[in-house]
Amino acid sequence: MASNSSLVILSLVVVFGVIVHRGEARPRAFFVFGDSLVDSGNNNYLLTTARADSPPYGIDHPTHKPTGRFSNGFNIPDLISQKLGAESPLPYLSPELTGEKLLIGANFASAGVGILNDTGAQFLNVIRMYKQLEYFKRYQNRMSAIIGASKTKSVVNQALVLISAGGNDFVNNYYLIPNSTRSQQYPLPQYVKLLISEYQKLLQKLYDLGARRVIVTGTGPMGCAPAELAQRKRKGTNELQLAAALFNPQLQQILLQLNNKIGTHVFIAANTAKMHNNFVSNPTSFGFKTSKIACCGQGPYNGLGLCTPFSNLCPDRNLNAFWDAFHPTEKANRLIVEEIMSGSKTYMNPMNLSTIMALDSST
Repeated sequence: MASNSSLVILSLVVVFGVIVHRGEARPRAFFVFGDSLVDSGNNNYLLTTARADSPPYGIDHPTHKPTGRFSNGFNIPDLISQKLGAESPLPYLSPELTGEKLLIGANFASAGVGILNDTGAQFLNVIRMYKQLEYFKRYQNRMSAIIGASKTKSVVNQALVLISAGGNDFVNNYYLIPNSTRSQQYPLPQYVKLLISEYQKLLQKLYDLGARRVIVTGTGPMGCAPAELAQRKRKGTNELQLAAALFNPQLQQILLQLNNKIGTHVFIAANTAKMHNNFVSNPTSFGFKTSKIACCGQGPYNGLGLCTPFSNLCPDRNLNAFWDAFHPTEKANRLIVEEIMSGSKTYMNPMNLSTIMALDSST
């Protein structure tokens, strides 16, 4: 009589029409949530101004075409997928996300979103965070219809999850315009508390939906982005740096609280501000020529407006830490992912991704 595991493998062969050798370990599924730092193209399918579907986006991607990623090439989820030995998960809205591709995972992220529902309203149609979680539930229903609820639960529980949110709540909400609605409602410390409180609810919901290994990134050094250098005087960039300095430690604290409540290390804090700061403050040590001027853009620091076919474009993307007014180049993303993989507790708390993979492969 066939074992349960053999039946599962046989069912996958029948459903997906692929040969799966007995005992072959499939890379764990990978799910991605959040904003433009991790969006792999969902916004291509939406009526929104927050999109990266025209040249020169994707100029260094293997296709040399725009993919919807806010990068010259690969973004952070792509590079993590490569470390997992897996394909990059497709955008959830992609019509190609069917059959075997579902087992790889899915990317639910949408450029322009924040923790709060009103963040990014100026971009019109984006996938708000709670909607991303609703789509995650729908994804599981789709999987259950193919491989059954029990196997789907196992895929989700064993998956790696990445979530990136918070930056837009400052640059595209609180500090978007002078005297914004949110800045009139809350002094900065109280606004940060609101964000942390709402983020905690989102993370708890993610856990309730089956996520058991979740890397949570903090905000980067927002005041150092070319857009902020171009648009704000020193006082403005200092305010954004203060916002990050308030937000990131409190985020780490709620992750610790959630883990203590659950009784295990579900949530992993990725100190992306510190990761960024290393090469932003000392670019030449990492092979960059500049960490202030974007590769693609116009105006001071190439930090004004969008990256378009008519923008200034640097000839060697490996010399710039920033690709456009807000987003890192692929080279900078690689440096970040190296820290995610093998960084010390200063960068990855309580453990890095290599440790997670070793622990989980032994259980």
